Amino acid sequence: MPSLADHDIETLRVELRAAGFPESHAPRILRSFYACGGSLEKLPEQVGPRLADWLRQREPAPATRLLTRHQSGDGTVKLLLALRGGNSIETVLMPAHRPGRAAGCVSSQIGCAMGCTFCASTRGGLDRNLHCGEIVEQFLHLQREAAAIDRRLTSLVFMGMGEPMHNLDNVIAAIRRIADPDLGGLGWRQITVSTVGIVPGIDALADADLNVHLALSLHAADDETRGRIVPVNQRYPVADIMAAARRFADRTRRVPTIEYCMLAEVNDSAVHAERLARLMAGFRAHVNLIPYNTITGAPYRTPDSETIAAFVRRLRDAKVVVHVRETRGDPIDAACGQLRQLQSIG
Repeated sequence: MPSLADHDIETLRVELRAAGFPESHAPRILRSFYACGGSLEKLPEQVGPRLADWLRQREPAPATRLLTRHQSGDGTVKLLLALRGGNSIETVLMPAHRPGRAAGCVSSQIGCAMGCTFCASTRGGLDRNLHCGEIVEQFLHLQREAAAIDRRLTSLVFMGMGEPMHNLDNVIAAIRRIADPDLGGLGWRQITVSTVGIVPGIDALADADLNVHLALSLHAADDETRGRIVPVNQRYPVADIMAAARRFADRTRRVPTIEYCMLAEVNDSAVHAERLARLMAGFRAHVNLIPYNTITGAPYRTPDSETIAAFVRRLRDAKVVVHVRETRGDPIDAACGQLRQLQSIG
């Protein structure tokens, strides 16, 4: 039987009606479920003891279970969650610099099939897509983690394990539950979906009209360089993915983020900066430079601070909006590109 994490208000109405209960209780049941972090402990009195007992009896065990929790010195927390069937996923909470707030990062798949050479999540390939409820439960785990340190989860990114556009139906269903003010209540504009550049998925996300943000993992502005580090570029070259990002921006009025993992002597030269500046000309988007986070066995290095600063100057001289992402959680392999390395931590 589906968990409440898999339900929206309409599907729960149907189940209540089939069981002989008033379907009007569906909104307050789900509001209580999310407000209590996925618990049925504080069901509203209006549902009555008979329905409360039925709900507690019919609710299956959670699809995810906390296996291990690791925290870095900067406050970043990485959770390893066990799934039914023996698989596991990772999700991350990052306390914001602003007091009382935190950001979360969730996975959409077990593993990843994209093969990006600087990302640990691709190692071992793709096992399967996550179900809607498995994604929603990551959000609930992060909510509880944030509450435990007197913070509130205020934003969520689909930048964990997996390619969200290859599991878009479940990702969209999870977003609807997480963002809806009558359910998870996070808010639509507080969610960002990242993609390595799956063009049909970018268009489909725009069609869904969710009012969420898009992050495009570009990593190089020319096909030759990008093709060496992002294999899917052979199918969706730079011109095509940038056209899709522009369509998304035009249709949704949301400003995309262009993610660029900086790899020493691979994509960090003045020439690469100039190519990126030309590509961004006339496009209202934010470039997010991500200094490479080390993964075991990968043949890459992080550029030095002078190289990164020079790259930033060239982009800003060309009127490109750019910032450098602060590395968070690197000691526990929780930084960008490092998920799926938790088992190596002692």
